[in-house]
Amino acid sequence: MSELPFSKSEIEKLQESTAFSEPQIERLYKRFAAFDKNKTGKIDRECVNAVPALVSNPLVSRVLAVMSSDGSREVDFFDFVKAVSILSTHSPREEKLRFTFKMYDIDGDGKISNKDLYETLRIMVGANLTGVQLQQIVDKTFIEADADRDGYITFEEFEVMAASSDFGDRLNLPI
Repeated sequence: MSELPFSKSEIEKLQESTAFSEPQIERLYKRFAAFDKNKTGKIDRECVNAVPALVSNPLVSRVLAVMSSDGSREVDFFDFVKAVSILSTHSPREEKLRFTFKMYDIDGDGKISNKDLYETLRIMVGANLTGVQLQQIVDKTFIEADADRDGYITFEEFEVMAASSDFGDRLNLPI
């Protein structure tokens, strides 16, 4: 008998959309519940800050924003399972790349602008680089990735850039 506080149809829907078995979903729920210290049914930055290994990770807020289906940076269990599914070894590389692309697309308009990339890099490197150094990296990236020179990196351009790396393959969590 399932210990999950969801209907059978909700569990079946999760199984269909993620390919996780019910026992795997139950294990994920236990992990989710461990994060949800306030028992609100959602994980937010405050919940994640309770995990010492994650408290200083500058990308946690971006990850939560991408995981959240409504962009609120609060992740319910269904969003959590879908995000973990994307990071599982069974998920196609394209899904992993789309997740990563969204990490860079800060304004959520479906393309990475100079400002999006600069802000993402600033979050990642903090004070380790000057603004000028960051802008140089952004400019170099746009020279390499923005094939149609429209000032944006589309998912297709991002995919081409990622094809020459193992970057989507690194996004694997053992489940």
